Amino acid sequence: MQLHTYLNFNGQCEEAFEFYKSIFGGDILFMMRNSDAPMAKDMPADKLNRVMHARIMIAGQIVMGSDVPEDCAEKPQGFSVTINTPDPAEAERVFNALNVGAEVRMPLEETFWAVRFGMLTDRFGIPWMVNCERPMPA
Repeated sequence: MQLHTYLNFNGQCEEAFEFYKSIFGGDILFMMRNSDAPMAKDMPADKLNRVMHARIMIAGQIVMGSDVPEDCAEKPQGFSVTINTPDPAEAERVFNALNVGAEVRMPLEETFWAVRFGMLTDRFGIPWMVNCERPMPA
């Protein structure tokens, strides 16, 4: 069994995945547009370039996403995509990279459980937590 994150966007899936690729590296493994679907001939022209399904591999983990129909687009809530790293410098790099056009909900800082922890909602509306935990006592 595998557990994957699936992100919904309102027309920005490709841009978001390219942005995430620039931050995390990895590869966009698959990107299908509405224009690639058998029912493309029945779709309005302005919907053809929207992403029907995409998949990116980041640090050995799969993240999937798509552009949902406009009338189904909702603000993401009740979850955060969480990045855990043992390296405080990497936590800072990731947080700062995601922070382009983002809304910071908690600045990246030291907490009682982490050397660095911060929360933001990126420019695509996706909530993130960046975490660099303190080493656990032996």
